[in-house]
Amino acid sequence: MQENDPFWKLKSLQSMSQTEWESLCDGCARCCLLKAEDEDTGEVVYTAVACKLLDLETCRCSDYKRRARRVHDCVKLTPEKVTTLGWLPSTCAYRLVAEGKDLYWWHPLLSGSEETVHLAGISVRGRVLPETDVGDPLSHIVEWPR
Repeated sequence: MQENDPFWKLKSLQSMSQTEWESLCDGCARCCLLKAEDEDTGEVVYTAVACKLLDLETCRCSDYKRRARRVHDCVKLTPEKVTTLGWLPSTCAYRLVAEGKDLYWWHPLLSGSEETVHLAGISVRGRVLPETDVGDPLSHIVEWPR
């Protein structure tokens, strides 16, 4: 590592400022998809159904500050949780940094644009339904978020 390397190469997740931590989110919104875990096997399946708070165009939470109060099973990512949540996508910047890997070219911190995550086909934009429009999310299981 060199002195002029970006912060995610120089710092651990635990030592990042709040601003640095928040900037790691690439805006893919894959973590905002409804998921189900098989109690017997522990296998997690993703659905093409987004949390009711997700803005489907921007792929950002519409009430980020109050999300945990409004969505009872919303998981607030922490440095400790990143290493234990097996359902985080392999492209997730938090996961990549925790594993000592670099960010992908389309990450806004590298590209300089929040649009590249969408242009690269990584985000959920245009691929999901809002939770409020779906009866049974499990009838919309998908493989692509992994």
